[in-house]
Amino acid sequence: MIEIIKSAALNTVQDTGRSGFRHMGVSVSGAMDPLALRAGNILLGNDENAACLEIQIFPFSVRFLTDTSIAITGADCRARLDDRDLPPWWGCSVKKGQQLTLQFPRGGARSYLCVAGGIDVPQVMGSRSTALRGSFGGYKGRALETGDRLPVGLSSAAALPAAGIGIEPPTVAMAHAFPVSSDGVVQLRAIPAGEYALFAADHARFWQQRWQVSRQSNRTGYRLSGEPIFPAETIEMRSYGLVPGIVQVPPAGEPIIQLSDANTAGGYPKIAGVIEEDLWRLGQIQPGQWLQLVKSEAGEAIVVAKEIERWLTKVRQSCSALSGCAVKGISMTACRSPLTAC
Repeated sequence: MIEIIKSAALNTVQDTGRSGFRHMGVSVSGAMDPLALRAGNILLGNDENAACLEIQIFPFSVRFLTDTSIAITGADCRARLDDRDLPPWWGCSVKKGQQLTLQFPRGGARSYLCVAGGIDVPQVMGSRSTALRGSFGGYKGRALETGDRLPVGLSSAAALPAAGIGIEPPTVAMAHAFPVSSDGVVQLRAIPAGEYALFAADHARFWQQRWQVSRQSNRTGYRLSGEPIFPAETIEMRSYGLVPGIVQVPPAGEPIIQLSDANTAGGYPKIAGVIEEDLWRLGQIQPGQWLQLVKSEAGEAIVVAKEIERWLTKVRQSCSALSGCAVKGISMTACRSPLTAC
């Protein structure tokens, strides 16, 4: 069990989300950076969908009420275990009574705290994710509060070493597959969508300009600030199903990218869709930062998906090797792997 010592609105329990209920108006929810969630769970020997804590408002502190192992992935949140600094993308064992504090990130927007066995809250519609708009799932259907005590599941995996093990972050390990401009603007691949032709006069500018993520953004969607784009004509549209990544253009002309808590239906014209393989990067962009949408196609998305799976496979194989060493009493540092032992 873990106890929340300090938290704020919007810090929640999340897994990879609930599917199969959009026809009932239920959003997918789930982690904004599912890659960080999966990697943290792999490091701990959890199911990759095990629930964790998604932290996006800092500072955040928890106390461990039992001995366990943890992994911290996602944003570099200057993690500190008691009086010891922990690197980003790091896993280690913790003792009963120890306290972990996460500060405002040096880079990125959201950190993920995974615990051996996962956060053991009830499943609702097949998921432990918090649906804030519906007030269900997660821990009592709400954001975490000071004093909350969260149960954790049982784990059969070997405990991580107290010194810790680190994962090479995907932004480093797959830097060639996820472009960033020389001045730090994140470039996200997107495929033209249903009403793309309506914006023909603004096509070049839509792809070339840099958009700033508005402060009026949340898990439902990111509003993009920039020079507006407009359709050639106003048409009356029927509502259509929405999925995370869809880029809609409301009447004011500044796009909205639907995210994890996306509406299940909408009627604004859709100009593009960010490929699923880039959504984890979008989830790590803070309001006020800049991004650029890059025209892509399905074939490129498939290539990127294979690159991600190769990276996850390497992490799985490395963690499996480390687990075998722990069982046999071999030093973690003796294993050859892309993981880093301290």
